Amino acid sequence: MSVLTGLQPANVFRFFEEICGIPHGSGNVDRISDYLAAFAKDRRLFYIQDEAKNVIIIKAATPGYEEEPALIIQGHMDMVAVKKPDCDINLETDGLRVAINGDKIYAEGTSLGGDDGIAVAYALAILDSNELKHPRIEVVITVDEETGLDGAKAIDLSVLKGSRLLNLDSEEEGVFLTSCAGGARVACNLPVNKSDVEGVAVEIVVNGLQGGHSGAEIHKERGNSNCLMARLLQEMTGQMPVALLDLKGGLADNAIPRETVATVVVAEEEKDFFLAMAETVAREWQAELASKDPGVKVGLREIGSGVYSCVTTEDTRKAMAYLYACPNGVQAMSADMPGMVETSLNMGILELKECVERSKKDDHSHGAGGESGVAENGTGEKNGPAIGARFNVRSSVESAKEALIAKLAVITELAGADMEISGEYPGWQYRVESPLREKMMQVYREMYGTEPKVEAIHAGLECGILGSKIKDPDCVSMGPDMRDIHTTEETLSISSVARVWDYLVKLLETKD
Repeated sequence: MSVLTGLQPANVFRFFEEICGIPHGSGNVDRISDYLAAFAKDRRLFYIQDEAKNVIIIKAATPGYEEEPALIIQGHMDMVAVKKPDCDINLETDGLRVAINGDKIYAEGTSLGGDDGIAVAYALAILDSNELKHPRIEVVITVDEETGLDGAKAIDLSVLKGSRLLNLDSEEEGVFLTSCAGGARVACNLPVNKSDVEGVAVEIVVNGLQGGHSGAEIHKERGNSNCLMARLLQEMTGQMPVALLDLKGGLADNAIPRETVATVVVAEEEKDFFLAMAETVAREWQAELASKDPGVKVGLREIGSGVYSCVTTEDTRKAMAYLYACPNGVQAMSADMPGMVETSLNMGILELKECVERSKKDDHSHGAGGESGVAENGTGEKNGPAIGARFNVRSSVESAKEALIAKLAVITELAGADMEISGEYPGWQYRVESPLREKMMQVYREMYGTEPKVEAIHAGLECGILGSKIKDPDCVSMGPDMRDIHTTEETLSISSVARVWDYLVKLLETKD
């Protein structure tokens, strides 16, 4: 018996649980894509599954709705697949363990993927129904939205007839999003040298943070474990020789990291001072973040003594200074929309790579000359140990986005590191005259007797890219209540899913 049996609307939750049973993290979408294609084939619906694994499914209008404007219903099939350290689920091969707590659906030990599994479930329930009244429905389900909107970039929408696009990738009921920020992913690799260092190995763990979505939660100024670790080690390296043995933090560049683990080697005679200093810093953080992120913790554990192959103490000092100097968090607030973030970036992933290939210089990379302690591999690329930092940059102002990337490039070049930009996507501009928005607002007023909120969002959505492939695009984004997306505390509201479904049914049956 399924966990969600008995919940209403039954078909929505049935499809959502089926989706949760299929591994569908970004980059691992073959099975979920094939599931969608099989769904359409079994119901004899027109569908396209392209080479990127995007899926388009089209259903004809019901009698009496043939002259109504077609509606594009859009979401993405991939999820940010993260798990707790003690979780035994293999997110590449296993389904999620869905559970219920009151009005909330969650996944035991992992993220839930309500972003954007619930959009797919809504779309399938609409396509599956023989009772709903609706215009021509054109469902567009893309791949790898979470890693750079790659599916939206690759998809061909020439088969579509509609210009009205309803994106179901929002997380707050009663809010209609009508524009969003553009963004880019920035990967920085700082070459480092290694040497044998004798001393005591100490593991440092910065955790207990809330994390969250780097667009939707960035304004809350929660702690970033990668930045906190860099700050701690930068302070330490200013007081004594410290050699970095290992470093790993964060799970995705668009998620605010909650845990970072570093292992360092210090001289035996410096050990007690090092531990005492780290504990002092931890107490300072707890006071500093008492209101924003009160659970922050610093754990210290001696691993052993001996000779270790580490990043040299000098390169460790330089690396921590570089990371400490890199900007993070909100950089500017919008002057047009009070309370809205305009520009931000998030240091989502931090790691010491034992061997890294550095890309050839091109229009989308930056690098510095000088000695780096790495060897050429014969192709113009370099191999060797490096500290990698991956950022997610966002801005609703294109020039501000470019300026922030340029600022990061300058800091990176001065540090002697390489930088690559990928996954750039445009913002989605507000449309003054929007028949879809006006219709949605009118239906909302009739159903609830109140006005919906019309807002912009700092997070990235696919509407900008998809809209560029549609003639005269008219887009709105909405969705049910979700909390803590992209984290292992992600929840989806059962009652909100039901209300949004009722709203969608009413929207579909309401003629222009």
